[in-house]
Amino acid sequence: MTGARQLTGWEKLRLSFSRRWTDSGFWYGLAIAVIWPFAMFGTRIGWRGGEHIPRTGGALLAINHVSFSDPIFNVAFGISHGRMPRFLAKSELWSMPVVKYVLAGGKHIPVYRESTRAADAFRGAIEAVQRGEIVAFYPEGTYTADPDGWPMKSKNGIGRIALVTGAPVIPVANWGSQDVLAPGTGKVKLFPRRRVTVVAGPPVDLSQWMGGPRTRTALDGATAAIMNDVTALLAGIRDEQPPAEAFDPAGQRSA
Repeated sequence: MTGARQLTGWEKLRLSFSRRWTDSGFWYGLAIAVIWPFAMFGTRIGWRGGEHIPRTGGALLAINHVSFSDPIFNVAFGISHGRMPRFLAKSELWSMPVVKYVLAGGKHIPVYRESTRAADAFRGAIEAVQRGEIVAFYPEGTYTADPDGWPMKSKNGIGRIALVTGAPVIPVANWGSQDVLAPGTGKVKLFPRRRVTVVAGPPVDLSQWMGGPRTRTALDGATAAIMNDVTALLAGIRDEQPPAEAFDPAGQRSA
């Protein structure tokens, strides 16, 4: 990808040790301090578009998902541009020793799937945005099942929260993290060093759905617009043409 910014070793070191975040919590701050050097020095980081991350106020990050390691690089991207993103994470992680303290300290939001508390994640995300937080979403809900790694059909939760809050939605594309940690494996590959690229774009234009009824058609339309922008960013990174329709996990392509 042309124009991706390559961080120098000094910049990586400075970002790793000079930034102190009073709202990260001890355990989350410790996790960042431990993992960050491996992520930064074990890969070749290239990113751009950080100017689109709002420096203040609530916002949503819509991010494609290609690896379990994506949050590490997305946190690095956010922190290096002045914001600490909060993530939605499955509730089962809150029952794991140590992990639950890391997530709670980082003010992340549990997702109770297929339960009576399923709506809690939406309320939590809305409250976080309204108090001025950056909330990061993987709208696909899990790693993409597209055989070529393109974003697949997404759930419309991010569209709902965007229309409820009116917060800007910043599209973000990941690529290369799947080479560091492939989906479904626990094998980390740092040698030879892999390139990991993160690119953010300008806020998605959702004006045609703002202020109107939040029907399923509106939520699906807003979500599709968001993911179209994410896919376009990924196409720029890969210098490839994306498919005309998003991959549907049920086995079909969906517009």
